[in-house]
Amino acid sequence: MLREFKEFLFRGNIVDLAVAIVVGTAFVALVNAFVADILTPIIAAVFGKPDFSGLTFHINGSTFLYGDFLNALITFVSVAAAVFFFVVKPLNTLAARRAPEPGAPVERECPECLSVIPAAARRCSHCTTEVTPATAT
Repeated sequence: MLREFKEFLFRGNIVDLAVAIVVGTAFVALVNAFVADILTPIIAAVFGKPDFSGLTFHINGSTFLYGDFLNALITFVSVAAAVFFFVVKPLNTLAARRAPEPGAPVERECPECLSVIPAAARRCSHCTTEVTPATAT
């Protein structure tokens, strides 16, 4: 049982996940600092309030800290924008470049054994017959 647990812990995806969590935590700290030290003062210069966390209102003795919500909202939008522009957008661009051309066949049948093989194959992986690579038409 301990051996299986050790194998589980040292699988690549568990280590990758741990690294992602550490890097993600550092990234959130960076964005929080950016929001608190740069964005909030810029917004405060426009609206005249230096610290959003102090913004509150009271109803029937209850205090609503909407300033903290504004800080969290700005942080969330900043993190989402950073992830989109620095991770998602570049990865989508790379994936589009690596995608096969529209209309180009990805797979085809072997003329000898009729099994499905990649379009660029020179030899069938099932019957080992030599085949010419398919060309885009």
